[in-house]
Amino acid sequence: MTIRDTAPKGEEKLRAGAELDVAFTDLLANGQGVGRAAGMVVFCFGPLPGERARVRIATLKQRYAVAEMLELLEASPDRAQPFCAVFGACGGCQLQHLSYPAQLAWKRESVRNALARIGGFADPDVAEMVASKNARGYRNKMALVVDHRVAPAALGFYRQRSHDIVPVDACPIVSPELSEILTRLHELRARADVAGMLDQARHIVARSAHATGQVVLTVTSARPSDAAARAAPALMRDVLGLVGASNSYDPAGENAILGRHHRLLAGNAEIEETIGGLRLRVSPASFFQVNVEIVAEIFAFLDRSVTYPAKVVDLYCGAGTFALHFAQRGSSVVGIEEDARAVAEAVANARLNGLEQAVRFQTGRVEEVAGTQALAEADAVFLDPPRKGCDEAVLAAIARVRVPQLWYLSCDAATLARDLKFLVANGYRFRTVQPFDMFPQTGHVETLVLLEYADFASRLN
Repeated sequence: MTIRDTAPKGEEKLRAGAELDVAFTDLLANGQGVGRAAGMVVFCFGPLPGERARVRIATLKQRYAVAEMLELLEASPDRAQPFCAVFGACGGCQLQHLSYPAQLAWKRESVRNALARIGGFADPDVAEMVASKNARGYRNKMALVVDHRVAPAALGFYRQRSHDIVPVDACPIVSPELSEILTRLHELRARADVAGMLDQARHIVARSAHATGQVVLTVTSARPSDAAARAAPALMRDVLGLVGASNSYDPAGENAILGRHHRLLAGNAEIEETIGGLRLRVSPASFFQVNVEIVAEIFAFLDRSVTYPAKVVDLYCGAGTFALHFAQRGSSVVGIEEDARAVAEAVANARLNGLEQAVRFQTGRVEEVAGTQALAEADAVFLDPPRKGCDEAVLAAIARVRVPQLWYLSCDAATLARDLKFLVANGYRFRTVQPFDMFPQTGHVETLVLLEYADFASRLN
């Protein structure tokens, strides 16, 4: 599509409230289109690359402006009709207005751009995206906010870039089981027991199992909720698919979704999931991937791409999903995770799969325990850090002992590129960069990078 520059001529400065036509050429992960007007960058949610829109300047900063879209003037052939009524208000999705094939292409390019711009890698070779089999209804975890501004209290998600709440009574992104739970809670919210529970609650967090259809939820409150305890038995009876209810309380801060303490109110604290023959019991608070079909794809990719070595160290192992997969394939595994509850779940899941002798889990901050003897003896290290990436001390410890293989799984292309730059500068080279669409309809992308130490033999010197 040819874009004509019709921005106001000769205008040296934009002003708040000004309306103008802007051509958009790029897209940010938060869903904002990027254009230019009067020599300034303009960010606006709604327009896609290759589109022109009439916008109103809402916020003016020294180097950029934020606008709101008034009218789409020229549409991209990649534009799609959003399928959710609250898209654009709810902060859960950013890309429903972009067709799914175009989302995949954009995400692959975002990985390439990060590797080139932040990592400094010239023309990085990034494989085609592995698509999610389900671009909707894939998410196995739902964190609802309780809106106390209305009576009876309502449920919703946070508005884009805000702590305002968008009311919802269904969600097409979460699993059908979770969406049904949301709808049922909305229907029951005026009932005395449920209304009392919501009055004491900050959040409702629920998790579903793709394999079994089971759902468990936890009610987050400032202190132990007597109202949640009273409501739990009736919820178990009246909400189809719910197999357990718990109370999460004493959050660490105002922004915390879960509390530091948990108590079971009724039924089971966990659901059982199966991925690639691996049985996993997880709770709403578990460190567990939200799209199990993509986890199965990552398992399959690793099975095709690597020969599992004798000794593997899994850093940031969470509830042990990948550590147990490696152990199931014959490796001896050490998993390290700082959250004691996640480690307890990992130990229980090892027992569930009969892998207690093949895997050992250790509680501690990865930055503090990465230099252990297990790392020095490892044939491979699997890294699945939080969005902020790895501490440089962890990467330095790996490079210092020249672990032959690294398998780095990241949910943030920018911090991945930063960490890869360090690793390559310290003796590693890429074998494969494989992105996976763990989070359809959002700006997030999961990327697995296989690396090897440039000279395996040098590790023996």
